[in-house]
Amino acid sequence: MNPPLGIIAEITHRCPLHCVYCSNPLELASRKDELATEAWLEVFRQGAGLGVLQLFLTGGEPLARNDLTQLVRGAREHKLYVNLITSGIGLNAARLGELVAAGLDHIQLSFQDSEAAPADAIAGARAHELKLALAREIAQHEVAFTVNIVVHRQNLQRLPQMIAMARDLGASKLEIAHVQYYGWALRNRSYLLPTREQVEESRALIESAQKRLEGQMRIEYVLPDYYAKYPKACMGGWGQKMILITPAGKALPCHAAEVIPDLEFDRVCEKPLRWIWEESEAFNRFRGEDWMQEPCKSCERRSHDFGGCRCQAFLLANDANATDPVCSLSPHKEKILLSLAPAPHKASVHRS
Repeated sequence: MNPPLGIIAEITHRCPLHCVYCSNPLELASRKDELATEAWLEVFRQGAGLGVLQLFLTGGEPLARNDLTQLVRGAREHKLYVNLITSGIGLNAARLGELVAAGLDHIQLSFQDSEAAPADAIAGARAHELKLALAREIAQHEVAFTVNIVVHRQNLQRLPQMIAMARDLGASKLEIAHVQYYGWALRNRSYLLPTREQVEESRALIESAQKRLEGQMRIEYVLPDYYAKYPKACMGGWGQKMILITPAGKALPCHAAEVIPDLEFDRVCEKPLRWIWEESEAFNRFRGEDWMQEPCKSCERRSHDFGGCRCQAFLLANDANATDPVCSLSPHKEKILLSLAPAPHKASVHRS
């Protein structure tokens, strides 16, 4: 069995923002349940021994942890490439310098829009101007810098301005990611889901920008599942490439896996990471092809997309073994088609 490529460490669920598309669980882990510093450092040690190459420090907002610099330093001692995925809230010039000195390799800074008013409205906090100032500070350091912008029905019309903003901020990479409909995003789907016309226009615009900015800024584009002909290989396949660890220490194959009710997830403070990866029931449940139903079972794409997302299959078809309903071959495709109907003029918005 191949080792995992990376660990996604959700070191906290605490976050100063209340984004309407937040993919964190609807029931968050409390601060008192978070793994201690020493427990996380042991996870990093075991991960390196297992063959892990990259560590993604995320949340919630990882800057809410006072021991973040210590965690970065400890991960680098085990030769892990350390990525910080952050809203930037809680970061200043002094703390940024400490993190870089500790060995931080990469920062992914999230934005909600190119303009302050709509960005702050989506985030549920006044944060946009702070992010702009912080991005300029990051660009002064020898650290890889990615700008991430989540796009949806409400902001796709400003895509050209978003691309220009990322370029002006000195990002080496821009990741434009459509909302993925889990957690709060699923509750707010009618407010966030773009039209087909918006998706096609954005695809053409991004392809043009990729050619224009080649060699200056790399642009990656994550399409919305709902308009795809075939599903994506979620997380590179269940239990194939990544281990996600929750603030309380549960090891998951993906960030939404806890929505599947009949799975038990082992904790890293109770079981060795290697055993969890290689032997645990949860990580083996959807590996291989034995679990597949038709049409996946006989589909020539089954080793490419692995039947799509198991969590999405459960959320939309109430069956984690089903073909992902976004697939054009799925018997549950009508559930997606119904969701593509025009949104109500005033859709309700729910926040964490």
